[in-house]
Amino acid sequence: MDRFELKKDYPALYAPRSRTWELLEVPPMLAIAVDGAGDPNTSPDYVEAVSALFSVAYAIKFAGKTDGREMVVGPLEGLWWADDPRSFITRDKSAWSWRMLIVQPAWVEAATVAAAVDKVAAKRAGPGIAALPKLRLVTFEEGRCAQVLHLGTYDDEGPLLADLHDRFMPEHGLTFNGLHHEIYLGDPRRTAPEKLKTVLRQPVRPA
Repeated sequence: MDRFELKKDYPALYAPRSRTWELLEVPPMLAIAVDGAGDPNTSPDYVEAVSALFSVAYAIKFAGKTDGREMVVGPLEGLWWADDPRSFITRDKSAWSWRMLIVQPAWVEAATVAAAVDKVAAKRAGPGIAALPKLRLVTFEEGRCAQVLHLGTYDDEGPLLADLHDRFMPEHGLTFNGLHHEIYLGDPRRTAPEKLKTVLRQPVRPA
């Protein structure tokens, strides 16, 4: 049986250990995604997006079993951007735009996602339903990236990002080449804030 599991298939990307910035190559990835904007702590659209993504991801997982395909649903990921990149350092969340993602195996196609969306829409009400029409299948290519494992609360990411912008990238002659990327390895509902693990990733290119 085919099995897709990000932490085992891509350990450097989804089970990293480095607490300091390092450079690596990221292959093209397929994902289901929903776009939005605003503070993720207060935006109803954010709650809807996350709920829709996990509901559809599990519908895809169960559909794959009928074809002999096994998958472990991956972690929630976010691509984040703002007119002023330093708003991530100052944590001005109202200025942020986001694309929330869950990476999918290569066998997932647009028709697979459409069928999963229809199944979720037919069976449930409540959080996530409003975001289903916005959910789509995307491919994102990041290539060369700076990456680090952050341990602690999301609001404590600022110093690490400042170190990336002000030291690491200038020292290596690099500039931005894509959206700020976060991968949430911990569940904030079940994990103490100081023990949350988040992969921070930034696509880069020579300055």
